[in-house]
Amino acid sequence: MSSRALRRRLQNEDIGGGSHDRCETSASDALSQPLLADGDHDYNKPKEGTSLGDILDEERRKEDPHWTIVFSNVIVQWAQWIANIVLGSGSLLARIIVPLISGSEDNNPLPPVLLSPLQEARLKYLKQRLSIPFDGTCSDHQDALGLLWRLAYPDRTLPALKSEVWKDMGWQGSDPSTDFRGGGFISLENLIFFAKTYPESFQNLLHKRDGVRSEWEYPFAVAGINISFMLVQMLDLQSGNPSKLAGQRFLQMLSHDDTAFDNLFCVAFRMLDAQWLAKHASYMEFNEVLKSTRTQLEREMALEDVSGVKDLPAYNLLRI
Repeated sequence: MSSRALRRRLQNEDIGGGSHDRCETSASDALSQPLLADGDHDYNKPKEGTSLGDILDEERRKEDPHWTIVFSNVIVQWAQWIANIVLGSGSLLARIIVPLISGSEDNNPLPPVLLSPLQEARLKYLKQRLSIPFDGTCSDHQDALGLLWRLAYPDRTLPALKSEVWKDMGWQGSDPSTDFRGGGFISLENLIFFAKTYPESFQNLLHKRDGVRSEWEYPFAVAGINISFMLVQMLDLQSGNPSKLAGQRFLQMLSHDDTAFDNLFCVAFRMLDAQWLAKHASYMEFNEVLKSTRTQLEREMALEDVSGVKDLPAYNLLRI
């Protein structure tokens, strides 16, 4: 199957399946689980006071290496060497092997890649963004939250910091700051970027304009926080050098686009909504849809001709 045909299949079938001024904080917020996490979900509710890095380190410790994993890692590295060195990235075997590596990479970390100075600098800056918790007492963070409201509802009055009106945007309570534990300040930046860069797509998702919707819809803003957190795990961004294929492909994207993470967030949000509609899902199925969104995004990032976010088949969803 050609790469172009595979891209069409992924897009048409599998979907059916700012300012960076920071406020000082004495301690980072806890990282919350996604909406309605079930017992089998990868994300477990942490103890209070746990940082983003602590959570992801704990997730990796759960994947204890075994001799079978070590052996299979050798096989994966050998296959990757054959595909990339001997036959070249454009070969038929390479097209077959890359998806196989993608499917098994969680238990078989790939060798680290050599980063260019530009990649190192952008990755370092992204990690700095990830380390910032949302602080509801910080004026800069309050202003950013107000900016998101004005972008979402340009004709409505900005509500007080604590108001039942915030639920209209998809916060779970009257105080949005209580929902930011999951993604930190970067999740708010992601939402603002989405609203500024793809305003029509943002508004369509916010107001649930597309398709036949469930009577019990996912809350927009909190869904965005969950997507930010999912991307951090999927891309292995808390490691020194990502060892997952998706993470290494993301570094390639980062070398071309310093806003690659924010753009990928927008794509992932549109993918989630497309999966939601295709599955006729309701609120209680949010985590299942989030999982399938991650799987689909990983598969698209494994395509050989994807070097930037705009090369992803699902990027076209932002134009709808």
